[in-house]
Order: sequence, then C-alpha cells, then structure tokens
Amino acid sequence: MSTLDWGLKNRLSRIIKTDGKTVMLAVDHGYFLGPTSGLEDAEKTIKPLLPYADALMPTRGIIRASVNPSTETPMVLRVSGGNSILDEDLSNEGLTVSMEDAVRLNVAAVAISIYVGSPNQKETLLNMTKLIDEGLRYGIPVLAVTAVGKSMGRDARYLALSCRIAAELGAHFVKTYYCEGFEKVVKTCPVPIVMAGGKKLPEMEALELTYNAISRGAAGVDMGRNIFQSDSPVAMIQAVRAIVHDNATPKKAYEIYKGMKARLKSKKSKVKGVTASKAELSRH
Repeated sequence: MSTLDWGLKNRLSRIIKTDGKTVMLAVDHGYFLGPTSGLEDAEKTIKPLLPYADALMPTRGIIRASVNPSTETPMVLRVSGGNSILDEDLSNEGLTVSMEDAVRLNVAAVAISIYVGSPNQKETLLNMTKLIDEGLRYGIPVLAVTAVGKSMGRDARYLALSCRIAAELGAHFVKTYYCEGFEKVVKTCPVPIVMAGGKKLPEMEALELTYNAISRGAAGVDMGRNIFQSDSPVAMIQAVRAIVHDNATPKKAYEIYKGMKARLKSKKSKVKGVTASKAELSRH
C-alpha cells in the first residue's frame, strides 16, 4: 500500500480500519436480483445497520434514494451490471457508472465483478483494468469481486486463480468466497481479501464462517443476507464485528447476538407499550 497515492490510501483506510480489518455491509443485490428479501424497503433496512458497518456496498440508485447523506460510513459503490437473474449467463456485465459520478457521490471505493473462466472473462477483466486506471487518476481504490455465476466453481484452486489475476491487474482489494484451503487463497493474493457472505445461513453457522475466514487471513467480511435477513439484523452485525475486530469465538459472538436480540426485543416491546398507553390516554 506504501506505493499508492495519499488520497487512495486515505480512502482505503476508511474501509479497512487500523487493525487491518473491516466489516462491510453488502446491499447491492438488487442490481441483478431486483427487490431481494430484506431489502424491499432499502432505507428502512440500512438505517439501523449503518452505524455498525465499517463500509456500505450499495448501488448509486440506493445511495441517492435510501442513504442519509450525513452518514460518515464510507461507500463502496457497485459500478458493474447490465445482467439479471433471468440471464442464463450472469457473466455478461459491463460498467454501469462513470468514475465522475462516483466522485460526485464521494465514494471511498468502487466495486466491479470479474468472471474468470466464463465466456465474458476478457471483457470483465478489461472493464476492471479500465476502472483501475480511472481510479488511479482520481485516487479511488477498486474492489474486484470474484463472481462465480451459476455454474462456476468455488474451490481454492479457482478462487486463488481469480484473486491473483485481480491483484496482478491492479485491484486494490478483492472480495471472494470462503472455501476449503482458504488460507492458500489469502497467501497467494498480495492485496487484502474480504470474504463474501453468500447465501443466508443460520446465525451460528454464519458466525463460524466469519471466524474461519478471519482466522485464515481474511481482512474482513462483506456480508449482506446473513445480516439483513437475520431475525435480528442489528444484533447480528454486532456479533460479526465482535469476531472481526475483537477476536471473539463463534460461541462468544453467538452469545452477543442472543443477548442483543433479547435487549432489542425488550426495548421494542416497551416502546409499543408506551405508544399504546398514549393512545389510550388520548381517548379520554
């Protein structure tokens, strides 16, 4: 990182904290999935989670429509798309946002998917290198997302290949999936790796996944569904933070989750009780 320009290093330091770790909250699913469960009302979902996220990963539409501009949480802007879940080949993505608009949005980084081994491998990699050149011009780092499509593998050999190619071509950090042999993926990638949360898991399993990734060298996580689809999203993101930043075990983090969930439920019940009392008084 010492060879990077000051502005670019400053933006990266807002995402990856002084302990070398980050908890990113992914909410960009709608760019190809549409109204994902848990994100139907994106503003309502994002607002209570934002104070606990080291960075938010949205689309520009969600930033402008659903994120309070007074937030101090840095944005990692999704800038690739053009595909949808209806496509047989999800790798057919292009750049959807100009770097000038990313600058207007004051983002800390931009994110683009690459599809190594797909029919559109060359196009997605060249889109990434174009974005990296523009990012260097403006001092904005690029997050490469090693997308896997519908039929591509997720083993260590494939993910190590994808991550290394992304880094070799200039990506400043990489988002990829956890796998058996994950430490090899991390060891052979010269830039920080952030683990993708993937599909919704039971809370304890998601916390174990987080712990395994961090203990094997990940610089953090970029979780979406395992947080905002949780029974208690605010409790879940704090449990994830405990693992990433405080070295908590999955068991300890799960206790944090259960305790926070109970407190939030109790607080909500009290608020409802007060509201009901006020309504009753207003009738007299």
